[in-house]
Amino acid sequence: MTDFPSTKTATLDLKRHLPDLPLVIWMVLLTLALGFAGGMGADEVIAKINTGFGRALGEFALILLPSFTLAAALSQRNVGSAAAGRTAALASPLAGGGMICPDTAYAALSPAAGRLKLDVAFGSYAGFKLLYPAGPLIVATGLGMTGAAGAEPVTLLICGVLLTLPVWAAGVIWGRFARVDSHAGSKRPADAAAGTLLITFAPFLLMTGLLIAGGIIGSTGWGLVDFLLLPKGALTAAAVLALLQTPSGARRGCLDSAVRRTGSLLLVIGAASALGAAFTGLVTLDGLVPRGSGMLTLVALFALTVLFKLAQGSSMATFAAIAPVAAPIVMTSGVNGIAAVFAICLGSFIAILPNDSFYWLVRRDALETEQSEARVIRILTGGAVVQALVGMAVLLAALAIWP
Repeated sequence: MTDFPSTKTATLDLKRHLPDLPLVIWMVLLTLALGFAGGMGADEVIAKINTGFGRALGEFALILLPSFTLAAALSQRNVGSAAAGRTAALASPLAGGGMICPDTAYAALSPAAGRLKLDVAFGSYAGFKLLYPAGPLIVATGLGMTGAAGAEPVTLLICGVLLTLPVWAAGVIWGRFARVDSHAGSKRPADAAAGTLLITFAPFLLMTGLLIAGGIIGSTGWGLVDFLLLPKGALTAAAVLALLQTPSGARRGCLDSAVRRTGSLLLVIGAASALGAAFTGLVTLDGLVPRGSGMLTLVALFALTVLFKLAQGSSMATFAAIAPVAAPIVMTSGVNGIAAVFAICLGSFIAILPNDSFYWLVRRDALETEQSEARVIRILTGGAVVQALVGMAVLLAALAIWP
């Protein structure tokens, strides 16, 4: 019987013939290679890298620094109870939609999630994509559909909630099976006392109160107040409160930990963004959707959004880029507008890859102990694909029943 080399052996042989470089170096080199291979000049390639690195790193710094400070401060309290984890997991879709950012939602809730960090990750991702006022409102605005009917926000909200439930459940189930051996033999944390749990979640309650106040009050004209009423400002306030709850001798250690984790993550996110900027500058994705009404158009919009997401990495960048292409198609095709919005939102689920900042946030936290990058990609990308396909199946089934 002939012995064939295993996949693992082939992978090891391939690694022996490649330089042993950190992933961030590979991304920078690939960005340069794509730029020059596409006929860009030196100045244009450097401009692409500058655009990628500078596109949103300031915003990510405002997310990551307080998030990692909050995580370090809560670790001093040894929060890891089952009740805290369940609370964080159940709140994650609402946080993803309310904060209009899965990164912020996950980073805020993961310190209390314990064993349920992947549940929080997939919940935050689903809430941001499907719950009003996040993904549905962003896409509807880009398509020019807002304000056309007074009931539209209510329709977007109801449809988003109905889609979020099965999509979120699909991600959670995938995460449990994909990491079936990750907690083998580990001890389940005990439930904390009610008073302890309330103190633990005080920073999150403060953040929630500020966000609700921001939604009710709106802009006040006072810069500091307006900042605190935004998701990033509310997260900063929560981190400050958590730091004040920490013994004074441990506060500097919490801040040093936050700076170290933020610095390395910003470098990776910047390199991934630069790679996405170079790639999208070379690939034209217009004109790929057939015009017409019905399910075929929805599937085509879904597929087109997938291509944009794979190229862009960033969900926000995908929403911004897809709107000018999809708007005339939706306007002239006669397709159901609400269904088109959610087909685009569901297409943006695919995929959580290394060119997506959310990938690195979850990879460095919930999947920090995973040694294989390929396994991490299977867990996160597989979950996002399952969520997208389940959501699209529900959407098409609903449209078939209620056209």
